[in-house]
Amino acid sequence: MNKDWYRINNVENILSPSLVVFPKRIEANIKLMIQIAGGTDILRPHIKTHKIAEIINMQLDHGITKFKCATLSETELLARCNAKDVLLAMQMTGIGIYNFIELVIKYPETKFSTIVDNKGSIVKFNEASKKSSIKASLWLDINNGNNRTGISPNNEAALLYKDIHQSSNLIVEGLHVYDGHIRDSDINIRKENCDLQFEKVLELKEEIESLGMEVNRIVAGGTPTFPIHSKRDNIEVSPGTSLLWDERYGELFKDLNFLHAGVLVGSVISRPSEDVICLNFGHKSVASEMEFPRLKLLNMKNFKQISHSEEHLVCKCDKGDNFNVGDICYAIPMHICPTVPKYKKVLTVVDNELTGQWLVAARDYNN
Repeated sequence: MNKDWYRINNVENILSPSLVVFPKRIEANIKLMIQIAGGTDILRPHIKTHKIAEIINMQLDHGITKFKCATLSETELLARCNAKDVLLAMQMTGIGIYNFIELVIKYPETKFSTIVDNKGSIVKFNEASKKSSIKASLWLDINNGNNRTGISPNNEAALLYKDIHQSSNLIVEGLHVYDGHIRDSDINIRKENCDLQFEKVLELKEEIESLGMEVNRIVAGGTPTFPIHSKRDNIEVSPGTSLLWDERYGELFKDLNFLHAGVLVGSVISRPSEDVICLNFGHKSVASEMEFPRLKLLNMKNFKQISHSEEHLVCKCDKGDNFNVGDICYAIPMHICPTVPKYKKVLTVVDNELTGQWLVAARDYNN
């Protein structure tokens, strides 16, 4: 593999910082995603990582028809791309419920669904759906250890499922289970933990079916666990980061051979002392919620990131290195998902040549 795959000819013509993506690598990641899942039937990829119509269309071209998203803006983008089946994996509240229903009415060719995890939301969705003379499709969101959203897989969850099932203007789609807390680097340990925690979900499924209802589908997992869930019956899986990949997942999950397809292009903007260098990768250009390092510098070795602010990333370096103000630096974010929406557009590069740009169409929350 070309070790200089990320370098761009005439890079000096790019205003930095910029985010560039590599369509050939994205294509390879889509193919690998399909291969791991054993086909497109159970795939429901998440678009929160990229929010880009062109990447959605690439997946559609490969026969993927179901998608998952996190915002109303992403939901409408998928509909505009003619996606057949869209799951908004964020519980709507207040006016958001009505905005969701507006999309259901506006795009009748797309099947929309979303998640709930409590009685109050079920009642409000049913009332809003009745007012609009539609039937809204809902998944019951299950907390199997992530402790972020969802209801624990117990008897109360079974009764909530029954509430959806018996509501006049709701359709129960199944169970939604996101296990983003399972991040063991060792695939064997990851599988053991994933299987163990999923047992409670299967027990819930049996309890619901004992009450005379069907659980036709379960949407389960994210990128780290989708290869494990892919082996189960009646499961849909939702990888997301796999499309662009990032350094954090690349380091953690050596069993997943996805290619880095998103690279930051920046510049040396100051060298205040012999052993300190400053880059224009501030908070506004790269995700900064984690500890250092915030990114992997591809063409700058042995640089220690020591300070990060709105516009600046300060690094400790060797006194003898030859980087000067104006020199270009390439970097892979540790976390690509919150990095992408910092940019209105991404630049595309094929075979080291700048070829165009794609709009980050769903970077806002409002549709």
